[in-house]
Amino acid sequence: MSPTTDAARRTAWYERYEQWHGLDRALLRSPAQLWFRHRAAGRLAVLGYHGVEDSAAFAAQLDRLATTARPVSLGQVEAAVRDGVPLPPRSVLVTFDDGDPSVLEHGLPLLVERGIPAVCFVIAGLVGTDEPFWWDELEHLLAHGGTCRGLARDLPPRAAAYALKQLPETQRRDAFRELRKTASVPAPRGRQLTAADLRTLEAGGVAIGSHTLTHPCLDRCDETTIRDEVHEAHRLLTDHLGHAPTAFAYPNGDFDVRADAVLRELGYRSGFLYDHALSDPAAQHPLRLSRLRVSTRTSPARFATVLSGLQPAVYRTGLGVVRAVRQFRARR
Repeated sequence: MSPTTDAARRTAWYERYEQWHGLDRALLRSPAQLWFRHRAAGRLAVLGYHGVEDSAAFAAQLDRLATTARPVSLGQVEAAVRDGVPLPPRSVLVTFDDGDPSVLEHGLPLLVERGIPAVCFVIAGLVGTDEPFWWDELEHLLAHGGTCRGLARDLPPRAAAYALKQLPETQRRDAFRELRKTASVPAPRGRQLTAADLRTLEAGGVAIGSHTLTHPCLDRCDETTIRDEVHEAHRLLTDHLGHAPTAFAYPNGDFDVRADAVLRELGYRSGFLYDHALSDPAAQHPLRLSRLRVSTRTSPARFATVLSGLQPAVYRTGLGVVRAVRQFRARR
């Protein structure tokens, strides 16, 4: 199976699963939800958002957290994983990846109003620029005729992004150069967070963490690129904030042992994956903490079953079945 075909099939399966709201409602009503929710009381739910696409829905999600969980800060989580300080039952940490301006414009007021702390993991190289996120640029370039070798012309943007993430970083950058040359219209510029915005977020209770310099998948990078991505992001964020960041989120959630070594050198106290699982601070490595995938578009039923760990367990089972079927077909 070609990489682009695999990317198309994987993203199509994921998108179908995302729209299967009947399953979410069934899981919420099932006896399993009660058992999973009881078990989750001793775990940490780290919610991994990106932007705040729907302010009203995000407000409802925060209200649910305020009444059914115990929102905690990054400092509390780091004290738990580093020093063994216990967290309260049903602890939840709200995080955002990339540094989308909507976190400041729409998310911060809602968080401050409810007194809920959070963390925003920022792509340091975009701070103070008007450059688009690379996946947004990709969507635009494809829509305006951009092509590159190895990428099917009719591949949807989400599948194309997945396919590019599987390439070595040098090849991904080469692909973007081809896409930019062949597209009829360059990607539009747009607002990114500024250094002052980062300080405003921190003043409102949103800690700032690192999400590398340019958001490559670190497991697709050579060692020099990894060091540059982590070190330069660390330097820039330290300059912007007046202090060093202590938390790091792996782009795409892809852990890499070489990056882990660099984070240790720089004194990071916590590192976060994107593996759609509850976290166990007492058992997990401080630089490999699990997170749950959510968005402001997540339905109330799914949000409840994600917090309990039931929906992630069903999701992983479904992925396992899909992989087994593919392996069986490949052997035939």
